[in-house]
Amino acid sequence: MAGRKIGIFGGSFDPIHLGHLWTAEQFCSELSLDLVKLIPAKISPFKLGYTPTADKHRLEMLKLAVGAHPKFEVDAIELQRGGVSYTIDTILDLQRGEPDATWYLLVGADSLKDFKKWKSPNELLNTVALVVARRGGCPEPDWSQLDGLASPERLHAIEKLRLDIPVIEISSTQVRQRIEQNRSIRYLVPAAVEVYIQEHQLYQRSTDTSAARPT
Repeated sequence: MAGRKIGIFGGSFDPIHLGHLWTAEQFCSELSLDLVKLIPAKISPFKLGYTPTADKHRLEMLKLAVGAHPKFEVDAIELQRGGVSYTIDTILDLQRGEPDATWYLLVGADSLKDFKKWKSPNELLNTVALVVARRGGCPEPDWSQLDGLASPERLHAIEKLRLDIPVIEISSTQVRQRIEQNRSIRYLVPAAVEVYIQEHQLYQRSTDTSAARPT
């Protein structure tokens, strides 16, 4: 019996917004996945100068956003491991827990330019199925950034897995800035997340620095 098809969607999720959820939904639907794991990073290797909102808040907002979605699961593996969050470490840990599964990693097309700077990029491409998400209206991903990291056959398979998603002009930075400016974030984040942010006074200029620091 074949194992499950599981997608990995990582990020700071500071906070999670509707664009994240729509992308995860497309990821799940287009690839007929059994499960999508949303994984908040402890410390992104590409954002070492940024102090994210406290782990407990980002994790709780993710759980509220996902709710009872039958195919979404919040996984705190990187928060529990601590330190800088490297994708290859996370994937290897997940594979040990479910070795029969087929794993898919979702990344944005803009991430390709830095892919060779990721930890163990060759091993990564040969361990997980890379799914590159391209926003509508954006140019074709620069596949040449992956040259030399895997066999031509593997690279061709990655190109075929490309995921086209509609343009949704929402970013976590934008959400944080709107809160600082005392502007509405309604319809940018799930209602339950909006309430949580208000209750815990996150992203406000007067908030303690341990709660949030905008980029």
